Amino acid sequence: MSFALRNPRLARILPLTVLLGLLLSGCGINTIPTLDENAKAKWSDVQNQYQRRADLIPNLVETVKGYAAQERQVLTEVTEARAKVSQIKVDASTITDPAKFKEFQDAQSALTGALGRLLVTVERYPDLKSNQNFLALQSQLEGTENRISVARRDYIEGVRAYNTELKTYPGILWASTLYRSYKPMETFTVAEDLQKAPTVKF
Repeated sequence: MSFALRNPRLARILPLTVLLGLLLSGCGINTIPTLDENAKAKWSDVQNQYQRRADLIPNLVETVKGYAAQERQVLTEVTEARAKVSQIKVDASTITDPAKFKEFQDAQSALTGALGRLLVTVERYPDLKSNQNFLALQSQLEGTENRISVARRDYIEGVRAYNTELKTYPGILWASTLYRSYKPMETFTVAEDLQKAPTVKF
């Protein structure tokens, strides 16, 4: 005779434990960590795209400098904005810290604006506009700006789903019991005109 059959109390608790486990597995207990990981993965993609843009900038600045050295102010603005972006320490905690997220967002917005001014300056230099190296860099930059836009959109959607789960039933129950350390994540609030890739007409 098994131990469970000899102990009637254990014989009642065991099926209840199994039933409770099955109920918990289907009631959203894993939703918060799943959405958290999804949003963090999307945040990593945002960071990767911004890094891709930052990596293109030195070559772009050097190419423009070769043709338009007199545009020192614009070139300096781009270089300084890139340096400021690279000095900001970004990690997983950034997306749950409003001050750190705003600092990151403001620095990226400043870099976007400086790049836009640089590309508008290029209009005055026909030789530069036809330079193959510049054209390749400009094309890569436009593609990267589009990737940034898509990555930001995906991140915003991931954060929306995660933050909604923290505030709605049954997620709010799990957030107040098992997942107290999980905080709402920040999302981009950049003005719409700054979120668009710089438009350059050649």
